[in-house]
Amino acid sequence: MQHQPIIGIIMLQTNPNYLMISLHILGALGLLIFGMKTMSEALQKMAGPQLRHILARMTTNRFSGMLTGMLVTSAVQSSSATTVMTVSFVNAGLLTLAQAISVIMGANIGTTLTAWIISLGYNVDLTSVVYPAFFFGMVLIYRRRHRYAGDFLFGIAFMFLSLVMLSTCGKALDLANNPDVVNFFSSFDTSKYSTILIFLAIGTVITCIVQSSAAVMAITILLCSTGVLPIYLGIALVMGENIGTTATANLAALGANRQARRAALAHLIFNVIGVIWILCVFYPFVDMVLSLANGASLPVVLALFHTCFNVTNTALLIAFIPQIERICYFLIKDDQKEQKEEFSLQYIEGNVMKTPEIAVLQAQKETIRFAQRMQQMFAMVIQLANTKDDKQYDKLFARIANEEDVSDKIELAIANYLEQVSNAHLSDDTKETIRRMMREIGELESIGDACYNLARILKRRREAGQAFTQGQLKSIGQLMTLVDKALTQMNIVMSGHHGTQPAHETYNIENAINSLRNQLKDESMKEVNNHTYTYTISTIYNDFINECEKLGDYVVNVVEARLGIS
Repeated sequence: MQHQPIIGIIMLQTNPNYLMISLHILGALGLLIFGMKTMSEALQKMAGPQLRHILARMTTNRFSGMLTGMLVTSAVQSSSATTVMTVSFVNAGLLTLAQAISVIMGANIGTTLTAWIISLGYNVDLTSVVYPAFFFGMVLIYRRRHRYAGDFLFGIAFMFLSLVMLSTCGKALDLANNPDVVNFFSSFDTSKYSTILIFLAIGTVITCIVQSSAAVMAITILLCSTGVLPIYLGIALVMGENIGTTATANLAALGANRQARRAALAHLIFNVIGVIWILCVFYPFVDMVLSLANGASLPVVLALFHTCFNVTNTALLIAFIPQIERICYFLIKDDQKEQKEEFSLQYIEGNVMKTPEIAVLQAQKETIRFAQRMQQMFAMVIQLANTKDDKQYDKLFARIANEEDVSDKIELAIANYLEQVSNAHLSDDTKETIRRMMREIGELESIGDACYNLARILKRRREAGQAFTQGQLKSIGQLMTLVDKALTQMNIVMSGHHGTQPAHETYNIENAINSLRNQLKDESMKEVNNHTYTYTISTIYNDFINECEKLGDYVVNVVEARLGIS
């Protein structure tokens, strides 16, 4: 007897040791999942921002969205990664629900490549690819510049190694000559829909538990390759895998916003509808696939069915994206009470952190929203300075005090989120982005403190029973206009809509604030000496001017953090 490859230490025996073979199969499945995960994460890190831009920009219509989902999933070899990424984009407000549905449809087509790769492992000896991939992967990993390419090669090597192990295990099992196993599967009547439904349910449950359709597909192909699992039952398992794989995105979206949960639900609805119509034409459709296979091996037939099913399902349902969208809105309705909450994070409430690059993007969106909220808080201060009605004054002051408390909570929430993200394996660029964002949120919280301090100064003036002079009110108005202009420019930079010199305008406004501050303080000293107004009101006036100038400094710090200026 010839020796098997070193990874195939299981020998073909007359009486195989099923316990040891089962352990080898479990190990091979673990390697398969690990290899695909490593390869997918390495590709996402290599692509980095480009992958985000592809998903965000190449979804102008349902067909480009479908094509994008198909290409991205084919590249990263994980429909779960693509769908979780898509749900994250919906959560971050970068994709509409309709765009997300088209991407998910494409992801279902892209994932069929996995079945072809697995079936390849049962028809081609991949050992000649495995060992060179390990060697070159190790070389690249130790070259810092190319370490992600090394991780990618390692992922491929582990994936192919697992396929060789599974193929060897299938031969060692020799189930075709085991009468008990043959009789067990023969006891199922493949001509009955009840049998098909049972295996469909088994495929769904196992995939939900394992959280990897690739692993279940590998087991299915293994059983079919031994000749004991009839093709009809294998195809039923594959259909179940299509439903079970939607569990990953739905679990990831549990804590996300409603729109993200709708996107995950759309994935489930799309696959369930596909399974329903295929059941109606199950036997004719399978017979058609068998005729296309033209006598090919059962692993190839399974991969071909998976492709035909997903391509046909997408072709039939892509025109009904608006209807699927309406079903999602009907099943997950907006909560009016939730919309009225004063403190809520729109983009990072969820646990959609499967992809660190996307998690950072969500935090960036939340930080932009934080900056906009701080400008709105300053607008309340302007309103407070011009309010004379006591009841309205007290109400506004209470709102500003509450906003200051909210700004503290937002800072902590974003910081905690970024700390969780930083625990993942990140690229150097992403690490630097997180450091800058930590600085941004700290300075934004300081803007909130400054706004509250301005409100307290105005309250102090009111409690002192002294009013600003017309000249002081005019000067305060000019200063607050400049500060508001600085905040507007800050939000332009935060949103990325800046020109070739993004910090130039911010510096100009800051210089104008400083010059006006110095001018107003000099004038105030002269007015006090001339007894135009009291020293008490002068102190309050100067405190207000100084706090506005500090606020302007915080704005500059936010802009510099955003642009990476130290």
